[in-house]
Amino acid sequence: MSADTGFIDYGGMPDQPPIVLMHGLMGRGRTWQRQIPWLRRYGRVFAFDAAWHTGRDIAPPADLDELSTERFVADLAEVLTWIDMGPAVLIGHSMGALHSWCVAAEYPELVSALVIEDMAPDFRGRTTQGWQPWFDSWPSKFDSLEHAQDMFGDIAGRYFYEAFDDGVLHGRLDIWAQIAEEWGQRDFWDQWHRVAAPSLLIEAGNSVVPPGQMATMAESKDNSIYLKVAGASHLVHDDAPNEYRGAVEAFLCGRPAPWRSSNIKP
Repeated sequence: MSADTGFIDYGGMPDQPPIVLMHGLMGRGRTWQRQIPWLRRYGRVFAFDAAWHTGRDIAPPADLDELSTERFVADLAEVLTWIDMGPAVLIGHSMGALHSWCVAAEYPELVSALVIEDMAPDFRGRTTQGWQPWFDSWPSKFDSLEHAQDMFGDIAGRYFYEAFDDGVLHGRLDIWAQIAEEWGQRDFWDQWHRVAAPSLLIEAGNSVVPPGQMATMAESKDNSIYLKVAGASHLVHDDAPNEYRGAVEAFLCGRPAPWRSSNIKP
């Protein structure tokens, strides 16, 4: 495993399944730092940076096929094979959630359970073209955490700044937009329907995903649990950390979850 992937073994319980944390489109492995301490009680925790999220100077792809979901799925499968500790619990946010369930579909022997945070299978018809004016407003460097929070808000600003390299973006916005553009051109229902691993689906109350899809995902499988966190933004794990932690810990322990019926909101 090369050092430039940002791959880190955070330690934990070696007699439990490995836990691999998968970040979102504009995130990075280290943006999970507030969840890692309590997750170490449930397994040995790993995180890494997805391709084109490892630094500003990363070269653009020679072929746009390198930005396909299949490429990221192959990368994650390689990581799991390299860890070689048995089937892993994949905890994914947004883009990382999509890649996690696609790996569970394609390589079921590598995955023991899934936590899917605020991601859905079908964004067809949506485009990233409208993102460009927003991207154009970003400075080349954020001078401080407060600078990022002034632009993005407290939660998202902290998340972005932690991913940045000393205030400088850790990748290229045009590449990230191209990655997301694929989601508007195809759906991933087939991959979801092929997932056999038990799954916890957590949707933000103020979600970015098409309404109803995450509830439908859970309804299609007897071994899936769905939770919608009222008032939470796309970054549920940071915006509603107590609700997120309680749901994930209950799921990992296999305990009956009191929120299962009371907080489900299709």
